[in-house]
Amino acid sequence: MARVLLPDDEGIAQAAAILRAGGLVAFPTETVYGLGANAFDARAVAKVFAVKGRPHFDPVIVHVADPADAEKLWTEVPPLARKLMERFWPGPLTLVLPKREIVPDIATAGLPTVAVRMPSHPVALALIRAAGTPVAAPSANRFGRLSPTHHEAVVEQLGEAIAAVLAGGATPVGIESTVVSLVEDPPRVLRPGGTPIEALREVIPNVRVDPPRGPSASPGTLPRHYRPLTPLFLLEPGPAEGGEPLDRRRCGFLAYQKAWHGFAQVEILSEKGDLLEAAARFFALLRKLDRAGLAAIVAEPVPEESLGLAIMDRLRRASSGRACLDETRVWIIR
Repeated sequence: MARVLLPDDEGIAQAAAILRAGGLVAFPTETVYGLGANAFDARAVAKVFAVKGRPHFDPVIVHVADPADAEKLWTEVPPLARKLMERFWPGPLTLVLPKREIVPDIATAGLPTVAVRMPSHPVALALIRAAGTPVAAPSANRFGRLSPTHHEAVVEQLGEAIAAVLAGGATPVGIESTVVSLVEDPPRVLRPGGTPIEALREVIPNVRVDPPRGPSASPGTLPRHYRPLTPLFLLEPGPAEGGEPLDRRRCGFLAYQKAWHGFAQVEILSEKGDLLEAAARFFALLRKLDRAGLAAIVAEPVPEESLGLAIMDRLRRASSGRACLDETRVWIIR
């Protein structure tokens, strides 16, 4: 079973030693918990794919503790990259640029680019510095399942398969980083996330947000991802023709601001309508509903602005179809 380490100097030193020896350590970032390996150790990175059950065509993000370390991983660093790093690092923004040969192909799914970010969580930064190496780290969960926003969720999913978990409690942002490709002109958002698109446009007015075609340089872009074990359906207007009726009392509801009546369990993302709070609570509340023994989860859409864009991206990838409501029932349209 994984050792649960306190995020103090001793715990960080132990975790760093595990990374240097080729082991795996889960650690908190400001977004979600990452499953870390020495980014320069191809065998260690391969363990990450094996533990997660992650397909090898899905690249991982490399985490650094200083922008200068990122520049050592890329063959070129255009002025726009430096401008974005100055504005948004440390923080939930990942940049994709051509990679140097020192980055193992397994970390990039064989692509000529590598995705890099500098997290803002003090434990993550301390671990990377203590390990003395960039850390390749996708989310610390089974592939395609809910991303962990608390160390207990990591232990629950991966505790028997990894060496240690740094116990940092709940993560403040709660949703993965925004990923931007700078190898395209204009630059393209490959995955919306913790850095709002509106903030990006202040630096890149013409940034593209349409999804790319073909192999992606970013994780988290498969059509089906972030799925709970309980089937999730996105509440949408429209006819219930051809739908499957379910009693509301057998279903859970993930609400944006206010409670909905008649459901077995209702979880509210933010009563204040604060998208920052909603993002921070998103995966934790979805996991809570997933554990409740429900027939289905119905999720209410949130406004598609700021972090709401990232929340809706996750909901659409997690959804098995749409749901309509009448007074007593949920109609499921797959």
